[in-house]
Amino acid sequence: MDPLPTLIRDIFQWEVRSWSRALPLWTRCLPSVRPLKALAIGEREGGLSLWLATSGIDVVCTDLRAFPAATKELHHRHGVQHLITYAQADATALQFADGSFDVVIFKSVIGALGTKEKQILAIQEMHRVLRSKGVLLFAENLHGTTMHRWLRKRFVSWDSYWRYLDPVVDRDLFAPFSALEEATTGFVANLGRTEAQRDLIARLDGGLAPIIPNTWNTIWYGAAMKA
Repeated sequence: MDPLPTLIRDIFQWEVRSWSRALPLWTRCLPSVRPLKALAIGEREGGLSLWLATSGIDVVCTDLRAFPAATKELHHRHGVQHLITYAQADATALQFADGSFDVVIFKSVIGALGTKEKQILAIQEMHRVLRSKGVLLFAENLHGTTMHRWLRKRFVSWDSYWRYLDPVVDRDLFAPFSALEEATTGFVANLGRTEAQRDLIARLDGGLAPIIPNTWNTIWYGAAMKA
């Protein structure tokens, strides 16, 4: 067996082995010059803020609603609370000034906006608050195959309003950026009914990734660079 470290589980929190495949790309694309200031969006559980803070980055941890106590408790448990501040923020109308951040990050957030128009607006806002040479790190849910869509309709309560992305059709979301580095994963992993099953099945995806179309996968992750 290959148990994942507790820190990785606390960062990604569900389907951990699949979503954490974004981490090497994100780490490589982080600006190398310190200090850095980051904005984490849709951080209900605070996992991505935890990762940035453990990298020595000052983070504004935001969500649309007020945070539960467990979010701050997580950051205190890992000893990074001094690097994190909290705010409520709407991704489509961020209250921060132009060029406020070196890094913006989100995971499984913009699907909840429901329409492509709102998703475009959110990405434009993220681009706006980034400084020149800043980077947007993202991981978002994809449509996947017909099988994935059928299973979601049966078992996923938010499927009726979530707008899943397509890595071909929705590349224009990142049009404001000068460069995009990306990958997809998650063809079979989310078919598991428990986290333990998903962790086991996710090991197959590493081998399948080079031989299946990226539109078959359920997770799109990457880094978009601002000129």
